[in-house]
Amino acid sequence: MDISSGWDLVVLGSGPAGEAAAMQAAKGGLRVAVIDRREQLGGNCTHWGTIPSKALRHQVRQVIRSQRNPLLRGLINPRQVRWQDLIQRSGEVVDSQVQVRGDFYIRNRVRVFAGRGEIQSPGEVRVDDDAGRQWLLRTRHILIATGSRPYHPEDVDFDHPRIYDSDTLLRMNHTPRHILVYGAGVIGCEYTSIFTGLGMRVDLINSRQHLLDFLDTEISDALSYHLREQGATIRHSEQYSKLVADDDGVTLELQSGKRLRADALLWSNGRSGNTQNIGLENIGLEANSRGQLAVDERYQTAVEGVYAVGDVVGWPSLASASYDQGRFCAAGIVDGGPVKQVTDVPTGIYTIPGISSVGRTEQELTEARVPYEVGQAFFKNLARAQITGERVGMLKLLFHRDTLEVLGIHCFGYQAMEIVHVGQAVMRQPSPNNTINYFIDTTFNYPTMAEAYRVAAINGVNRVRR
Repeated sequence: MDISSGWDLVVLGSGPAGEAAAMQAAKGGLRVAVIDRREQLGGNCTHWGTIPSKALRHQVRQVIRSQRNPLLRGLINPRQVRWQDLIQRSGEVVDSQVQVRGDFYIRNRVRVFAGRGEIQSPGEVRVDDDAGRQWLLRTRHILIATGSRPYHPEDVDFDHPRIYDSDTLLRMNHTPRHILVYGAGVIGCEYTSIFTGLGMRVDLINSRQHLLDFLDTEISDALSYHLREQGATIRHSEQYSKLVADDDGVTLELQSGKRLRADALLWSNGRSGNTQNIGLENIGLEANSRGQLAVDERYQTAVEGVYAVGDVVGWPSLASASYDQGRFCAAGIVDGGPVKQVTDVPTGIYTIPGISSVGRTEQELTEARVPYEVGQAFFKNLARAQITGERVGMLKLLFHRDTLEVLGIHCFGYQAMEIVHVGQAVMRQPSPNNTINYFIDTTFNYPTMAEAYRVAAINGVNRVRR
């Protein structure tokens, strides 16, 4: 075993949280090592999650747009697009990201160990690679950023070639005509819109009464409507009782007595933190039932000098937030000062159309008895949306009736994930610069989707001044 001493920080995982922490610590003058079980960097986000799924979505959107364009209609038949071809193109994007991420480590002189990392003590981490080599890294600090994986109930056979999760779906070698999606969270809704865009018949099984009930109700209702319009069948308040797969497909039996038959099934009912087999028992740490670790305001676990960020600490389990958690945690390790917290995280849901929001919902404001008003801009009325043919969607501003302070921004439709950041920047300004007057008094390029802010703000002010 090769013993390597003198490390200031050893990071387990090279996803957004681990990478951001490593770069921040290295820039702060610390000697940093990163351990990842893959030789290719980027973590689950790059290889199995965010990057490949969003690359798939983009390609499917291009297919859908071709059907809406009178000049291109008929040139592409969505039902003839092969899943394998889409995966190949997504793989090219993943390869590009791996190259970019690898360059970060080289430029910042961060040492990477490819292998399985196991914590031996609060100051030691052992690495075992596939070639049988071992290293013992002695360090002042350890950061756990190992991400998450799809949750697998014990009574579902995920080894069967007709049953997939969001990871194994990227290895699916056929194109189903009919697919079941069990679990209507963010991942389930995103893949449902991808499947319907390819002309597949989809049954989306939701254990709750509404889709994504953390969203503003109007936005959630809009998503439900458009998924159904695209051909999905949504079944609310359903739980599975039995899942049987054979050579030709899968049969899903629900507790309500319904029996659904399809070519394949995507299980997307939650995720678990990757905290198994990393040596938590050696330092007296225990994860909860979902594999998540409790941390304090510095992202430190119950063991001094051992930190955790990203999906392994739970909410909000977004790549964007994980990146900031890693960066803020590392900054605290470098200077010993207060650690900035991740707040006002925008929601980005890459359905087709997309959804993004930041701030409070109508339900929250009503329950808190806050006097608010609504300003709306419907995309069908915007020149830019008419030019692109992306007429579905709306921008919704929630603001205080008296102070006009922006309280929430909710967007559904084309470029929603980009549009939301304009409003987010205004919300973060100190009073009185955080009001909808900013959108009224600011000149926006024309025609653009961002112009929706001016339209929505004027709509809202007109409601107040009646």
